Amino acid sequence: MTTMTLAVPSELKDKMEKFPEMNWSEVARQAFMQRIKDLEFLKKFKSDSTLTEEDALRLGKEVSKSLSNRLRKLRQ
Repeated sequence: MTTMTLAVPSELKDKMEKFPEMNWSEVARQAFMQRIKDLEFLKKFKSDSTLTEEDALRLGKEVSKSLSNRLRKLRQ
């Protein structure tokens, strides 16, 4: 197994030290693996897609508008 050194802000390190029972290396490994799975999925999805960037932007705007309207109705 390869060793990797990470830099984290002091504030985060202080918070992590409050949980010494945690295996922070394992937490990081799992987070890395999940991010890789997500990126691989997106890469495959993108390669299989016939949507153009313009189509994707248009659909994204429609979804955002629909969600905004639904949330607005829930608040009333």
